[in-house]
Amino acid sequence: MFRHAIRQKSPGERLSSLASIEELSDEAERFLHQCYTELDRTAELPARCRAVAAAIRADATYDHTFAELEYGARVAWRNSSRCIGRLYWQSLRLRDRRATDRPLRIGEECVGHLREATNDGRIRPTITVFAPDRPDRPGPRIRNEQLIRYAGYRVDDGGPPEHGKTLPAPRALPSIVGDPRNIALTDSVRALGWYGHGTAFDILPLVIEAEGYRPYVHVLPQDCVLEIPLSHPRHPWFADLGIRWHAVPAISDMCLEVGGLHYSCAPFNGWYMGTEIGSRNLADADRYDLLPAVAANLGLDTTTDRTLWRDRALVELNVAVLHSYEQAGVTMTDHHTEAHRFLKHVAKEERAGRVCPAEWSWIVPPLSGGATAVFHRYYDEADVRPNFVRHGPEGHGPERHGP
Repeated sequence: MFRHAIRQKSPGERLSSLASIEELSDEAERFLHQCYTELDRTAELPARCRAVAAAIRADATYDHTFAELEYGARVAWRNSSRCIGRLYWQSLRLRDRRATDRPLRIGEECVGHLREATNDGRIRPTITVFAPDRPDRPGPRIRNEQLIRYAGYRVDDGGPPEHGKTLPAPRALPSIVGDPRNIALTDSVRALGWYGHGTAFDILPLVIEAEGYRPYVHVLPQDCVLEIPLSHPRHPWFADLGIRWHAVPAISDMCLEVGGLHYSCAPFNGWYMGTEIGSRNLADADRYDLLPAVAANLGLDTTTDRTLWRDRALVELNVAVLHSYEQAGVTMTDHHTEAHRFLKHVAKEERAGRVCPAEWSWIVPPLSGGATAVFHRYYDEADVRPNFVRHGPEGHGPERHGP
């Protein structure tokens, strides 16, 4: 089928296709050598390389074995330069769903992913891999940035669009209820027929795109989303703010690249580091912007920046996040612990003779960065494969975690 398509192309297009096939062959060979060497299976390598080369010559693509895909996904986590939590890259669990192509079944498998990864709060690093892009057919995609995201509503008068309650204090963006980051996604799913309750924490459905199908909206059942109401160990009023967050950060809009193949639908998760929620999701002025509300309840002087009211409110917000997840029995790490773990990971990679790519601005946490162990050094910056990447127009960057 693909060979017939090539014969119908112009000479220039044929050269481009042949170059792509040659590039795929090179990427596949490099990956196989790395994979089978690290897995101590070099005796199998010559036969496997011949089989893959033959498949690429015949069909302009090939298939990974389960072991190759598992290894590739784990190394993609190991190579994720923006992730501080890579020490446990070998623990990533693969759910191989490459045979699943219908949007309804993809949605159901994403629900299954969340249930297995949540594990009653003992979060398990997990990846679910669906069909890769093929020469004649793109793989499926999930429009959502993460499997679990809260809606953001534009409201002219600052009130909820339908019913429910707004945030408990004035915001920098008073015409928005919920998460401003997700306004565009919320608008798109509402255009597809979904409607929420108009609260600050409405869980968005998944929007799944697959060749031959219209965009499909899959509503997440309540039992697959574990949420944690936030409270504070010393301030009872904090619980009255009505803030909550979910347990599993499952990134769903990144492409897993392994051996030249692109798995554009491969949601993966690890567990949260507290600052992701307490210093970014809930604190950023263009997100939930809760620092003014926390500061007001703490009785802080917010008339001047010199009182460091933001800093003090930020610490207490992060204390509440760590406390609440611990009380709920949900896996979470703090930024000081994770910084030490990351340096341990860097040392292990160096002993193995491997480069450990890292972006300083992403590895250093957004709270007390200078007081963490990762602050006082430089890191190697390299774009290596396997890896998780984004294709096409750039949207918001991923949050500060990997699987």
